[in-house]
Amino acid sequence: MSLFIVGLDTTIVNLALPSVQRDLRASASGLQWTVDAYTVVLASLLMLSGSMADRFGRRRTFQTGLLLFGLASLLCSLAPDTGSLIAFRMLQAVGGAMLNPVAMSIIVNTFTDPKERARAIGIWGGVAGMSLAFGPVVGGALVDATGWRSIFWINVPVAALALVLTALFIPESKAPRPRRLDPVGQLLVIALFATLTFGIIEGPGKGWGSPLITGCFVVAVGAAAALGWYERRRPEPLLDLRFFRSVPFTGAIVSAVCGFAALAGFLFLNSLYLQDVRHCSPLRAGLLTLPMAAMTLVFGPLAGRIIGARGPRVPMMAAGGGIAVCALLLCRLRADTPLWYLVVAYVLFGIGFGMLDAPITYSAVSGMPRAQAGVAAAVTSTGRQVGASLGVAVLGSVSTARVQGPFASGFPAASHLGWGIMAGCGCAVLVLGAVTTSAWARRSAEPRAQAVPAPVGGDR
Repeated sequence: MSLFIVGLDTTIVNLALPSVQRDLRASASGLQWTVDAYTVVLASLLMLSGSMADRFGRRRTFQTGLLLFGLASLLCSLAPDTGSLIAFRMLQAVGGAMLNPVAMSIIVNTFTDPKERARAIGIWGGVAGMSLAFGPVVGGALVDATGWRSIFWINVPVAALALVLTALFIPESKAPRPRRLDPVGQLLVIALFATLTFGIIEGPGKGWGSPLITGCFVVAVGAAAALGWYERRRPEPLLDLRFFRSVPFTGAIVSAVCGFAALAGFLFLNSLYLQDVRHCSPLRAGLLTLPMAAMTLVFGPLAGRIIGARGPRVPMMAAGGGIAVCALLLCRLRADTPLWYLVVAYVLFGIGFGMLDAPITYSAVSGMPRAQAGVAAAVTSTGRQVGASLGVAVLGSVSTARVQGPFASGFPAASHLGWGIMAGCGCAVLVLGAVTTSAWARRSAEPRAQAVPAPVGGDR
C-alpha cells in the first residue's frame, strides 16, 4: 500500500497540471516544479531514510513516514498558491522517502531462493509500475469529477489504513549496531540534485548563460566531485562507491535513470498534448492512457517470471525496445494525429515500462550480499527518482521553450525534440540490457558479494 501511494503520487499530478495552471495561474516552470519538488526531495532522502530506520526502528520510521505523507497530502489539497503547493509537495516527499527503503530488504531477505525472489521482485515491480502507470487514469477521473485538489485526498485514507495495518502486523526491529549518520554526504547529495534540477528547469526562462544558472551547474559539478572524494574516505559512507565496480549494479542504476526519465517526460508532455492541444477532458486524457497502464500491469509480473526462468536480459532489452519505438512514433506527433496511432504508441510504452522495473531491481541486488540488499535497493530507488526529476526537467524544458505561436498549434512540433531524447533513453536501456547481462558483467559482480563488507548496522 505504501509503495502504491508513493508511486501514484509521482505521476497522478500530471493529469491535474492544466487545471492547476488555470486555478493557481502557474507558469510552465511552476508546473515542472510541482512534479519535480516531490521527486528531487524523494531522491535526496532515500538513502538517509535507510540509516534512520536502522537506528530508530523500522516500524517507527515507517509509521512516521505514513503520518507525514498523509498530513502533507491534506495540506497539498488546501494550497492557496503555487509556492505553497510546491512546499507541501516537498513535505510529502519527506514522508514518502521513509516508506520504501525497508520494504525491498524484507523481500530479499525473506525469499532466499533465487527463483522465488525473482517472482517476488516481479510482483513488487508490477505494483510499482501499476501505481506509476495508473496515476494518470486515477488523476484524470478525480480531476474531472471534483477538481485537482481531490488527487491528494485519496492518499489520506490509504495512509491511515496502512498505519493501522503496520501497528497490527509489522514487528519493530532495529540494527544491533546502526550505521553512523553522514550529514556532510547527505548535504552534498541534496546540493547536487537541487541545483542540477533548478538549472535545467529555470534555464530557458532566465537564460542558459545567466550567472544564476551557470552558478547552479557549477555547484552541481562541485557537489558531485566533493561527494566522490568525501565518500571514499568515510568508513561508513552514505553512498558506498565500491558498489559501482559491479557492472550489473551500475547498469541497473543508469537504466533506472534513463527508464524513469522516459516515463516522467512521457507523462508530462502527453498530459499537455492531450489537454491543451487536443482539448481532452482530464478523464478522457486519463482513459486514453489506460492501454499503457494495462500493459504495465500485465508485463510487470511477467518480467519477474522471465527473470526466474531465463535471467534479466530479455525483459530489460524488451523494455528499452518498447520505450524507444514508442518515442520514435511520437516524433511524428501532430495536432490531428489519429487516436489509433496514439494508442499503439501507448501500448508499446506500457509493454516497455512494464518490463523495466523488475530486471533493474534484480540486477541491482543480485550481485550484493543479502545484508546489503536494502542499501542497493535504496540507491536504485534514488536512481528512479533522479530519472523522474530529469525527465520532467529536460523533456519539459526543451519542448515548452521551443513553442512558437499559440501553444495548441506550436506544441506538437516543439515536442519532437523531447520525444527524440526519450527514444535515446530507450536505446540506452536496450544496450545496457545486453551489456550488463554478459558473462564479463556477471564476473564483475561476483567479487562484490564477498569483498564488500556488510554495513555495521546490517540490512536496511
